[in-house]
Amino acid sequence: MSKVFLALQLTDDSRSIIDALLADNPGATLDEQPAMVRVDCENSLTLKRESVSERMGRPFDLQELHLSLISLTGNIDETDDEFTLSWTR
Repeated sequence: MSKVFLALQLTDDSRSIIDALLADNPGATLDEQPAMVRVDCENSLTLKRESVSERMGRPFDLQELHLSLISLTGNIDETDDEFTLSWTR
């Protein structure tokens, strides 16, 4: 399988998203660039609404991800509670 990734602008809110991604995806790796962060993971990468909310200290709507999103790879499977990238359908 190939890696999937999310590239995000580095903002206060995206730091909580990044922390949640790394906590919930043990195989995820972080590539920090000036003003941008890329989180890679083999096979799939899942962002959980609850994990981000805990880190932000407020309710988080997964649609807020799009405010920081630069790019991504993989097929998207999205519910109200999880945003998953993978190469499977």
